[in-house]
Amino acid sequence: MEREVMTTSIEPSLSETPATKKQSTKKVREFKPTGKGLKFKRFFTRDGVHPYDEVEWEKRTASIGSETGKLVFEQRDVEVPSNWSQMATNVVVSKYFRGRLGTDQRETSIRQLIDRVANTITDWGIKDGYFASPEDAEIFRAELTYLVLHQKMAFNSPVWFNVGVEERPQASACFINSVSDRMESILELAKTEGMLFKWGSGTGSNLSPIRSSREQLRGGGTASGPVSFMKGYDAFAGVIKSGGKTRRAAKMVMLDVDHPDIQEFVTCKADEEKKAWALIEAGYDGGFNVPGGAYDSIFFQNANHSVRVSDAFMKAVEDDAMWQTHAVVDGRVVDEFPARELMKKIADAAWICGDPGMQYDTTINDWHTCPNTDRIYGSNPCSEYMFLNDSACNLASLNLMTYRDEAGEFDVESFKAAVDLTITAQEILVDNAGYPTPAIEKNSHAYRPLGLGYANIGALLMARGLPYDSPEGRAYAGAITALMCGQAYTQSAKIAQTTGPFEGYPINEEPMLGVIGKHRAAVEDIAHEWSAMNDTDLLKAARTSWDEALEAGKEFGFRNSQVTVLAPTGTIGFMMDCDTTGIEPDIALIKYKKLVGGGYFKIVNQTVPEALVRLGYEAKERQAIIDYLMENDTIEGAPGLKDEHLPVFDCAFTPANGTRSIKPMGHVRMMAAAQPFLSGAISKTVNLPHEATVEDIADCYMESWKLGLKAVAIYRDGCKRTQPLSTKLDDSAKASETSSPVAQPEPMAAAQPVWGSTESRRRLPDERPSITHKFSIAGHEGYITVGMYEDGQPGELFIVMSKEGSVVSGLMDSFATSISLGLQYGVPLQVMVDKFSHTRFEPSGITANPKIRFAKSVTDYIFRWLADKFLGDAERDLYLTKNATEAWRPGEPQVSEESTKIVFNGGEDDGEEESASAEGAESDTDEKGEGFASARDGQVLFDATTGKKTSSVYTLQADAPPCSECGSIMVRSGACYKCQNCGSTSGCS
Repeated sequence: MEREVMTTSIEPSLSETPATKKQSTKKVREFKPTGKGLKFKRFFTRDGVHPYDEVEWEKRTASIGSETGKLVFEQRDVEVPSNWSQMATNVVVSKYFRGRLGTDQRETSIRQLIDRVANTITDWGIKDGYFASPEDAEIFRAELTYLVLHQKMAFNSPVWFNVGVEERPQASACFINSVSDRMESILELAKTEGMLFKWGSGTGSNLSPIRSSREQLRGGGTASGPVSFMKGYDAFAGVIKSGGKTRRAAKMVMLDVDHPDIQEFVTCKADEEKKAWALIEAGYDGGFNVPGGAYDSIFFQNANHSVRVSDAFMKAVEDDAMWQTHAVVDGRVVDEFPARELMKKIADAAWICGDPGMQYDTTINDWHTCPNTDRIYGSNPCSEYMFLNDSACNLASLNLMTYRDEAGEFDVESFKAAVDLTITAQEILVDNAGYPTPAIEKNSHAYRPLGLGYANIGALLMARGLPYDSPEGRAYAGAITALMCGQAYTQSAKIAQTTGPFEGYPINEEPMLGVIGKHRAAVEDIAHEWSAMNDTDLLKAARTSWDEALEAGKEFGFRNSQVTVLAPTGTIGFMMDCDTTGIEPDIALIKYKKLVGGGYFKIVNQTVPEALVRLGYEAKERQAIIDYLMENDTIEGAPGLKDEHLPVFDCAFTPANGTRSIKPMGHVRMMAAAQPFLSGAISKTVNLPHEATVEDIADCYMESWKLGLKAVAIYRDGCKRTQPLSTKLDDSAKASETSSPVAQPEPMAAAQPVWGSTESRRRLPDERPSITHKFSIAGHEGYITVGMYEDGQPGELFIVMSKEGSVVSGLMDSFATSISLGLQYGVPLQVMVDKFSHTRFEPSGITANPKIRFAKSVTDYIFRWLADKFLGDAERDLYLTKNATEAWRPGEPQVSEESTKIVFNGGEDDGEEESASAEGAESDTDEKGEGFASARDGQVLFDATTGKKTSSVYTLQADAPPCSECGSIMVRSGACYKCQNCGSTSGCS
């Protein structure tokens, strides 16, 4: 059956409004859903066995510490699956558990969290008639529970924040808001954004409808222009935390390239960056989120900026042609200038501060499924969701590393089953969620866009022995993306069969089927990258999924106008224990994991052993390669590693001792491989090295357009003159000597033994200096002896308690042995000091040490004394009596304090197995003063495998901001940042 409806034809101008479109009448057919509901089969679960009963559970403490050692969050006795990492536990419990801490309302188990979300979604599905039978509903409930429990899938953060808590929960992470050229609308946008930030979501707006500062107001006078209003929006975003407590606001502002204020927009953030430089040079704090600091005193620090460009502009840049801007109100020409001049300004601003990015409007609207409704004007904060104004998208991501069979091959059938379940769950959320404005609610119900994506593609490619920057790697990633999107649209068509297509589908049927056809045709391009993909089950399944999507869509329509994006998967990536996020490669082969209380330990990327097996290396060869990697922090030059295999191990950043990394265009080409199979776009920042030029940035923007990307963001490492707060700055360095001060890291601990690696114990020399200290606590006397390495770092501990009996003596010997082993295996002294200082038991009381007036226990005294002798000034001051008389420390001239002596101990390096009295030890002088001084300053680091001194911990990004929750330095995640300590993000996923 057909009926006549009014549709709109799309004009090419970026600045057009719905009122300027040409109206036409077109016949559309009506759809009659079956109403029979969806059927589900068990794939991951067994009938009669609950998913919870097939995993081992344990009780843990979830805790997060700040950079200064302060406890940011702690919840004890949390029930978690035993195979979940501690990081996943910390993030999920601190971010997603609901209820006030210490009350009966607080969630205490991962079971409660999963049940709250999975059961709520399933019950909504039953209510709304999504299931063919009660049995199908229970299968769906169990299968959905399994996916989350086994870290195969995670919804975006607002689902975990709000579903099962609020009656009409905000479940979408991504919003696009409209604004018009009226003061009421401009102020209403500020209110809408504030409410979205409050409930944990991000928002983007194209401000091009606001008349420029070059145009007149109706009542006379000159308009303020969009850049002026951006200052107000930016200020609100800066003071509102997303989710009430969990994340900073995520925001995007866009302006069309033909808007009269485009040049002011392009340079506004870079101009503010220069102000920050001047403030830093004048002595203001250069850290982020510092009240009264340099970056807290300037505008535009709380939003991403993007220029919306058309093919016409990009071709004008290519041809060195002129470009015109047009007035918003009457369309007259306001300015005319060379297109290359503006492109240079865009690249120059991005070189200075990372913004603006670019969004390719013509490409975006060429792949638009609903053009007869309206154009696409904007995106969410990270540029992956692009759709109609006043719309929302709930996201979910699949952990690709969990969809492999025992042979390591990608399991097509399990992946398809997960796509079906997840798309159905996301679809159920649409009608049961709450929305901040009537317009967003109306469009969400009428067009039902979804954002299914994935994480861990970088780890998957490395594990398969495929270089990220290679035709093979791009073909493999493209095939997975194609399968995901094709299967998602197929399931959307099946849902439409039972419930009917989305309300806006009938008037958009022809263009949407055209876009589905374009996706299907793009599958054939995958084999052009790597012909071997032709014979794989993966590519065959991708082809089939698009064939089925197109045929089912022609018959039943689609329930959802969009189904896929590639989001940054920041916090939910931690929830799924992903090694890599979104479409990103791995950051580095060697990673430094932060320890609670300070310090780091070093681990090898766990996909390296898998890759070596895949590439055919024998066990001894693998061990030699891994040992070399542990020792040198780079795989380049590893014994027996073939040169042709080096690209497999290339990562986003160049290791300190290496030369290889994925080049910027490698990132762009990977995005181009995935883009044809996404309804939306990709959140990813192309990181350029510090020495990159303005021309390099312009080339990336041009090449991204030519390769068919919808959006791209550029970031030149080190462009911001920040002072990272999570590391100690060298006191001797002056900020004026460099635009990006190099921070001295915290003491680094030993490497965690990994598969195929040697132990990482650092043995003391046969002859080493030591310190003996006599103490007294409430009349109980004892001696502490610390054996040291050549550079003054402590390596062994002896404790003797006078007249305390054999039991106490034995316990102290055992305790000292365990501490000695910890020191030699690289546990940072800072960690031990944090853990053991201020422990309370008898004997306790007054001491003779002026810097430790009162000891709560022997353990408290020992570790506060160790802090005084071996930690840096900033750290030791936390543990000592203020304004006390300075005592001697290693590296300083020896004082006449009788209770402190320097000795050299001889013998085997098995002091941790000895019991020795410090009394009567011979005294000598400090022959290692330079090393002692370094140890005192807390600035000496070691590669715990080799015992060699190193200059710095591997720096991911010198100017990344600190986390607003715990203070740790964050790393790039898509177009935003994530914290690898507590899991917070500055993005919208």
